[in-house]
Amino acid sequence: MKERISGRTPSYGFFSRVMYGIGEFFGGGCFVIINSFFAVFLTKALGMPTALAGTIPMVGKIWDAITDPIMGNITDRTSSRFGPKRFYILIGSIASAVTFVLMWLRVSTPSIAVMYVFYIVMYCLFSTGFTIFSVPYSGLLPDMMDDYTMRSKFSNMRMVWSTLGAMVCGIVPTFMIKDNLDPASYLRCALLFGVLFFITSITVFFGTWEKQKEPVRSTMKESFPQAVSVFKNRSFRLFLGLYLFGQCGMDFISGMAVYYVDDVLNAYQNGYFTYIMAALMISQLLGMAVFGPIMSHTSKKMAIMIGAPVRLIGIAGLYLFSHEGASLLPILALTALVGFGNAGSLTGIFAVMADMTDVDELITSVRRPGVVSSMATFIRKVSSGLSAALIGFLLAAVGYDEVLASTGARQSVMTQKGIALIFILAPAILTLFLILVNLFFPITGKEFDFVQKDIARRKGTEAGKASAEEKAALEKVTGFAYESLWKPENAGLKR
Repeated sequence: MKERISGRTPSYGFFSRVMYGIGEFFGGGCFVIINSFFAVFLTKALGMPTALAGTIPMVGKIWDAITDPIMGNITDRTSSRFGPKRFYILIGSIASAVTFVLMWLRVSTPSIAVMYVFYIVMYCLFSTGFTIFSVPYSGLLPDMMDDYTMRSKFSNMRMVWSTLGAMVCGIVPTFMIKDNLDPASYLRCALLFGVLFFITSITVFFGTWEKQKEPVRSTMKESFPQAVSVFKNRSFRLFLGLYLFGQCGMDFISGMAVYYVDDVLNAYQNGYFTYIMAALMISQLLGMAVFGPIMSHTSKKMAIMIGAPVRLIGIAGLYLFSHEGASLLPILALTALVGFGNAGSLTGIFAVMADMTDVDELITSVRRPGVVSSMATFIRKVSSGLSAALIGFLLAAVGYDEVLASTGARQSVMTQKGIALIFILAPAILTLFLILVNLFFPITGKEFDFVQKDIARRKGTEAGKASAEEKAALEKVTGFAYESLWKPENAGLKR
């Protein structure tokens, strides 16, 4: 029986990869702007205390704990001639771009409490818009193709666009926000990128296809039991460790970068931030060209195993140059090393994400990429929120003075040293955890083939029985006894 396809005719060439991957320009870029400038906007331009500013993204993540599972369930339950995921990508492209701009509106009030509530509401609106786009986008690739290597190529292109987004969003705002005390410059920047984010995300709708599947028969009440059931998957739990430590490490770097350049190096006005972000992003983009073939010829976890230690070396080396008057060249060289290592880490992590739907299907007998991707998206947002909250609390702990910041004055020497330590130690520790989790991650191309073969056997499209080797591998991958696989109750569904 021929599968029904929505969208473009399936094609696996370079152009199709570009059209699919371009959506990550938004995901890779918007969080660089938010992590790099949102807290700076609140503390330096508006005078909000750092501890309060840091908690706003964290409140948004609590909101995501509600919206992401619901969105995943809605996606899997939807039937649309456009394809359910592509349909919500279309809606989310508009909603997320508009709400991104709203976050940067200036509220005129002398009350810190009113200001705090206003920006919490704006952040939650954006987070909801981004959820509508990102949950179906993250779940789209498994329903576009099944091949392990081809998924790697499409995921690598997604990471190329993520890096391009991060590069543009890391560098262009430095030219638009020359005075980080001026609120209007942040809004002008947001308007420009709101338009760019809309164009790139809507392109995914027109440039992709989706295999039409039977909608999952579930109720809205089952959204949360289904979401929780995803965590029974051993590979998914380890994947979340990769995702959390990989993303959170880079969120700390981007979130602390302005403070590091402005308050430690005292060189924001000299353009150092632009140079550092350029070195980070260009090296990351070049790294994609290296790690893509490595991943295709070895495994996705190998890209992480090579990239993460390189990132760690670059981060640690920066400590030697964390003072005013430090030479720019070694800082740029070490930053480039961080970016190159990050290319390997993120290439591997995002490629692994697409395979989690297949492992989940083997456990539950239900194809539910929306629910699986909603939990992955939620963890990505949690990493960003945790980073922002921790940065706020740590800056307060080292004595960061928002009154001095809002007047453009320097922080104390002890605070400058504290900022340097936060900038170096937090990403270094998180990268060490990334390396450790990757050692235990159980899936390479061989194990993924076992997963797909067993799914085919259970659907009756492949004959034979699983060998002892396959059973042992599948139990390690799923965390379930082989006899307990392929059961709807594992999905938190009532039958």
